[in-house]
Amino acid sequence: MNRLIRFDWAIKYILRDKANFDVLEGFLSALLNDDDIRILNILESEGNQAEADDKFNRVDLMIEDCDHRKIIVEIQNSKESDYLERLLYGASKVIVEQQKLGEDYKNISKVISISVLYFNLGMGDDYLYYGTTDFTGMNTGNPLVVRNRIEFLDEDLKRRFKFVEKHIFPEYYLIQVERYHDEVKKAIDEWIYMFKNSEIKEGSKSRNIDKAKEKLSELNMLPQERARYERYLINTAIERDVVNTAKEEGEQLGLKRGREEGEQLGLEKGREEGRVETVKNLLKLNVLSIEQISQAAGLTVEEIKNL
Repeated sequence: MNRLIRFDWAIKYILRDKANFDVLEGFLSALLNDDDIRILNILESEGNQAEADDKFNRVDLMIEDCDHRKIIVEIQNSKESDYLERLLYGASKVIVEQQKLGEDYKNISKVISISVLYFNLGMGDDYLYYGTTDFTGMNTGNPLVVRNRIEFLDEDLKRRFKFVEKHIFPEYYLIQVERYHDEVKKAIDEWIYMFKNSEIKEGSKSRNIDKAKEKLSELNMLPQERARYERYLINTAIERDVVNTAKEEGEQLGLKRGREEGEQLGLEKGREEGRVETVKNLLKLNVLSIEQISQAAGLTVEEIKNL
């Protein structure tokens, strides 16, 4: 079986090469349903580290396509409690950094954030999610549609105008690999199958997936590259184990503390109930004064009167 390189490794070391843009273009075409997509540049991103002590939890890159959209592709290997907040921050940061001071807002960057997740985020019954910002009438429930007037030249080089709906807000795609059940129904499923199984499903036909099979094959790796790749896999596995172990130890410690606190609370409650019953019995005997009972039972005079 022709095993493929993990997609996070490919993004980190292989797919940044212009000669391999076709693999990314195939994936983006399937996800965004756009066969005309072309990659112009790979831009700097916060995950562009390439040292031996890299953080293996996350790998990302930022793409500029032929429509000058900024597309963030991120691989996340382990759970992060504030993941959605970081997605929002990342998209917002790109918008701000790409907008020059004093530049017209009409030139603001369109951002698409794509996350390939190897953990289950939230509660849901799907493996592929999409989100963006829409405006909906609070009374009618109908969407607000805002259009932009575009000028263009027709076949006779005559100036024409058309109105195109504005889509300026960031768009988010979440691919939850662990929830995918290896069933191919559409083009993007062929790529998700590859992410999960490190191989191409037989009969796959989506754009450029044959390029992925060729360029991401482990068989094509040089010995030095293979050794580096194997170290990466080992380090990734170690990091995942460390995170899982810390989580288990935290849960066990929490349970232990809960039991201890519960036992202590039970003892204190029992002592309190015992003092109350003692006071009630002494009051029934009507031998000691309230002040004497207070000293004997360890309750205040006011507490005894309330009984």
